[in-house]
Amino acid sequence: MFKIDKIDLEIVNLLMDDGRMAAAEIARHIGDISERVVRYRIDRLVKEGIISISAIPKPRALGYSVVADVFIEVEPGLINAVAACLKDFECVSYVACAIGETDVSAQVLAHDTDEVYRFVTEVIGKTAGVHKTTTSIVPLVIKDVYQWRIPPSVCVDGDKS
Repeated sequence: MFKIDKIDLEIVNLLMDDGRMAAAEIARHIGDISERVVRYRIDRLVKEGIISISAIPKPRALGYSVVADVFIEVEPGLINAVAACLKDFECVSYVACAIGETDVSAQVLAHDTDEVYRFVTEVIGKTAGVHKTTTSIVPLVIKDVYQWRIPPSVCVDGDKS
C-alpha cells in the first residue's frame, strides 16, 4: 500500500477543487515547497494509482436529466457476462457486481423516465441471464465518487521532498 503524507493530501485537495491548477500555484498555496517538488509529487501520485487527472462531464448539462439506479438479479454463472454487456451502453455510467440481494447494479442516464423504462425493459430485462430488475429514480445526488476526499487519518508524517 502506498503511503501519502499531509502535503500529498493538500495537493490532492487543491487539484480536486481545480484540476487545472498549475504546480506553481499549488506550491504557493501550500507554502515552503517548490513547484518542482509539487510536480514530482503529482507524477508520483498518478504513477502509484492514488489519483488520476481527467475531465468529469456533467450529464445534466447535456440534457440527461434523469438518473436511475438499476439493481439486477442474475442467473448464477452469468453475473460477469451481464455486467460486461451493460458497460458498453452509452447511457450506462456505472456498472458493478455486488454481493447481497442483487448481483449487478448499474446507473442509467436518460433524458426522461420513458427512456429509462425502455432501456430497463427492452435491453436489461431481455439480456440473457437477467431474472429481475429493480429501478430507482435518483432525483438528487448529494455526493458522488469524484467528490470523495482522502481522509486525513491515512496520512503518515513526512518531509517536503
